[in-house]
Amino acid sequence: MFALFLLFTASIHAQQEFKIVTVVESIVPMGLGRSRIVDNNATTDYQEFTTERTDGRRSNQREISRSDLRIDEIEETKLLNFFSATGINFQNIASNDAIITSKINTMLSDGWKLTFVTSGVESNAGPDDGQGIFITRLFFSR
Repeated sequence: MFALFLLFTASIHAQQEFKIVTVVESIVPMGLGRSRIVDNNATTDYQEFTTERTDGRRSNQREISRSDLRIDEIEETKLLNFFSATGINFQNIASNDAIITSKINTMLSDGWKLTFVTSGVESNAGPDDGQGIFITRLFFSR
């Protein structure tokens, strides 16, 4: 019984790894936007980019530039845009679903578990706004 308790306790404290895969689907008409699955392949430490403030002053005097934040080791998978010249394109959506499903199935076969999904949209705000994206973040763990 004690051995089972130790095994259970050890499994609770086992280190867990997380990974986020982001799906960006453009809602810009006529194929002018860029839609992608973006998978970060780099290992980084958020503390390298973190400063602390006390009394309005930074304790870490190192200046962090935008170029310091960029990660070059990414995998981009092309997707189709939601809109074509005639409006919403359901074939494009179905094609994207097939590609995204393939990515998720590959992650699952690599030992990852899909633990959470969140999404948001910045949609077209009228005739003067030709911009917009639908973004989905897939959170995996193992």
